[in-house]
Amino acid sequence: MTDIHQKILAKPEFKALVARRNRFSLTLTALICVVYVAYIAFAILQPAAFAAPLLGSWSLGLIAGFGVLALSFLLTGIYSRRANGEFDRMLKDVLRN
Repeated sequence: MTDIHQKILAKPEFKALVARRNRFSLTLTALICVVYVAYIAFAILQPAAFAAPLLGSWSLGLIAGFGVLALSFLLTGIYSRRANGEFDRMLKDVLRN
């Protein structure tokens, strides 16, 4: 590792950026994991309710599955927007100083 890399890694601003980014990504990861586990648990514990028709021939399980998928895409978009905005600005500030 070069001297410039060591200087950047030692900066408190860079450490704060990494900590903030890690907290945010872990929060989103925990959220989607809870949703996945709840989806699976509901399917295992209440299979009749999961198979019940909700919208015509569409079952609750199918609609919930689409919801889980949509939430995954939404959280990915939220992370990308924040990473490309706030986190990139913070990194540029660290590199500028």
